[in-house]
Amino acid sequence: MDAVRTGLFACLAFLTYPAMAQDAASVQEETTSSVFPDNNPLLTNEGGTATAPRASIDVTRPNVLGLNRWQEDWSIIGKPDVRRVPTDFLKYIPLSRKNPASYLSFGANLRERVESNNAVGFGTGSNGRNAYLIQRLQVHMDLHINEHWRGFVQFEDARAFWKGNLTAVDQNPLDLRLLFLEHKGKVGSATTRVRVGRQDFAFDLQRFVSLRDGPNVRQSFDAIWVDWESKPWRILGFISQPVQYRALRPFDDYSDPHLRFSTFRIERHFNKQSTLSAYYALYQNDHPRFLDAAGRENRHVVDVRTSGKYDQFNWDVEAMGQFGSIGGKTIRAWAFGSRFGNTLSEVPWAPWIGMQVDAASGDTHPGDSSLGTFNPLFPNGYYFTLAGYSTYVNVIHVKPIVTVHPTASLAVTGAVGAQWRMTTQDAIYTQPNIPVAGTAGRGGRWTGYYGQIRADWRVHSNVALALEAVDFITGNAIREVGGRDSQYLGIEAETSW
Repeated sequence: MDAVRTGLFACLAFLTYPAMAQDAASVQEETTSSVFPDNNPLLTNEGGTATAPRASIDVTRPNVLGLNRWQEDWSIIGKPDVRRVPTDFLKYIPLSRKNPASYLSFGANLRERVESNNAVGFGTGSNGRNAYLIQRLQVHMDLHINEHWRGFVQFEDARAFWKGNLTAVDQNPLDLRLLFLEHKGKVGSATTRVRVGRQDFAFDLQRFVSLRDGPNVRQSFDAIWVDWESKPWRILGFISQPVQYRALRPFDDYSDPHLRFSTFRIERHFNKQSTLSAYYALYQNDHPRFLDAAGRENRHVVDVRTSGKYDQFNWDVEAMGQFGSIGGKTIRAWAFGSRFGNTLSEVPWAPWIGMQVDAASGDTHPGDSSLGTFNPLFPNGYYFTLAGYSTYVNVIHVKPIVTVHPTASLAVTGAVGAQWRMTTQDAIYTQPNIPVAGTAGRGGRWTGYYGQIRADWRVHSNVALALEAVDFITGNAIREVGGRDSQYLGIEAETSW
């Protein structure tokens, strides 16, 4: 297995080097940043081309540092007069002389992150200092049979070195991450897509349905996905079994009917910058874990979201209600999330000054016939912080944010977050929904406050660096159960080809 991994690293280094070694003057980059990142604020559409002696046309190339590699379309470089780079012979392998949409493409990602967390779970219980390296290698193949049919496969090897208390999101030796068949067609003026197999999907800012890109092991789903789009409307639905991860041996991940997640969603786009969406989902778990409930969980979910931009002001507001049953109890839970602000485009570094306000219900009456604890479903740790001290369970969270852009490829964010719990009868929770031992029914509502600094630098079209630091000052509710102030530092490097 070590030999296999060594070979994969060697191939990635060989394939990435030629693009890095080219004259910077011959690279044309086009970067657009978002004040509402679902991950890295610089991971937006980007183009770069490199000089080749027999070519004359520059094109906008796919963004290889994006979140979804399966969305890339490399047929653009299949035209004979397009400039090429040395590794393009593996990005576009034509399979037909007559149809440029028939081709094979290969790619790879490598992410390394050094993390230090001096008080995991605020230092309660057996959680203590932790300094370690997490590493994620992904290799994929994208087969386009023609304009309508394609198949995609991606393998992932995720490792954690020197980390205590390993969890399912920390380590996953070589395994199958994605494998699906997709058909794209037309029904009148509408575009339809059907995907069957292991895939991933994320909604909006990934508050509740995400790729889980923050931790080391991403979330996949064994699913059937159907998508219909006719501007300005889009309707989609899927039925799925979320993949469960094991780190015992290669290719041991699985899904089964004991955990199911299905969704029906409608979107209305008013213009290129404003959207209204709503969806219904059914989350079913035969083996849930809650402090005050046990038994089969049938959780119905209703979600409404609006996002948009007017002049220099932008917003993203989302509300979710949950109802159903767990064991013999009824479920009544809710959550709210918002992020809004204004860009001062005439000021140097174009600062974005904004606010994030979030809340989620807790269980106000333990022992009764209902459960009020919100289930965050499949959250992305990036939305709060990478430190994992905050999550969408029994929380009130207020966070002023300032983001500046010293250069076109560098974004720096500073924020201060204040946190309470919705009810003292339920616990304080950390990512994704882990209760801090001893806090349920004890202490006050004040949880604490934290400072956050994050920098994202797009070094090159296929290289990105990031740094995040969080300092959380705990309140009495955490200190009373043996918790303490917590500090996190993460330094990340990612290269993609």
